[in-house]
Amino acid sequence: MTDIGTTPALAPGAGRTMERVKLLLRSRSGLTGLILVVLLALLSLASAAALLPFDPLVQDPPSRLQPPSGTHWFGTDQFGRDVFSRVAAGVANSALIAIVAVAFATVVGTVCGLIAGFYRGFSDGAISAVTNVLFAFPPLLLALALASVFERNWFTIAVAIAIVYVPIFIRVTRGPVLSLREIEYVKAAKSTGQSRMATMFRHVLPNITSIIIVQVTLSLSWAVLTEASLSFLGLGTPPPAPSLGSMIFEARTLVTIAPWTMLAPGVVIVLLVVGLNLLGDGLRDSLDPRNRGKR
Repeated sequence: MTDIGTTPALAPGAGRTMERVKLLLRSRSGLTGLILVVLLALLSLASAAALLPFDPLVQDPPSRLQPPSGTHWFGTDQFGRDVFSRVAAGVANSALIAIVAVAFATVVGTVCGLIAGFYRGFSDGAISAVTNVLFAFPPLLLALALASVFERNWFTIAVAIAIVYVPIFIRVTRGPVLSLREIEYVKAAKSTGQSRMATMFRHVLPNITSIIIVQVTLSLSWAVLTEASLSFLGLGTPPPAPSLGSMIFEARTLVTIAPWTMLAPGVVIVLLVVGLNLLGDGLRDSLDPRNRGKR
């Protein structure tokens, strides 16, 4: 029972989490990235909740190519569609594809990296061989090849991007696991009769979680760029669904008479990628054990 006026002590895990959050908020890059990501996340949520001022798919020919104004904040395109609403819908579409792709790559890549580093032997050789083959192809070229094979929709684009980033998570996971498997407490867990699978997930995986979290943040920014590149090249989500890359492609002939049609999606892509990278830098610093206790 806690005495009145006494503040209950935080659990060790909660205390470490609060310390990491404070380190993140004290980091200029981390705080800036967090603000940018939250603002763009709210924009995508507004699109998902149908809270945008205009329907991003509805055409209004009399309002075509209007400059930014109080009614159309980012102007209108060649079909009279509101650019702000289309940018918001494009951010939601890019975020959905990037999150699904990175989630798939994280799960598959982490499990494969754990198995390769912990079990070694044939498993390590086979997984490393597949990883090396995938790394032999330039990421965008591999994504283009995969996207051209599948039927074009947001899910198949996400799967194509995920396959490109799986080897990155395998490499990021395998290296630390090779070291952790030789540490005393892991050997002690084995000696107590725990299975290899239980030891791997109970004692090894929690110690590489911070590395995976940082890699997820950075991979999200790369996935956004990859999705925008595929859309620009005509292999992204098919129209009329808004996509930031396809918006830039459509605006390339209008840049001299309506520069806002290209400027708006381009700036949003930059802000999203920069925000995720800055957030990744901040998370890396806040999760680094050497920074604990710093004020």
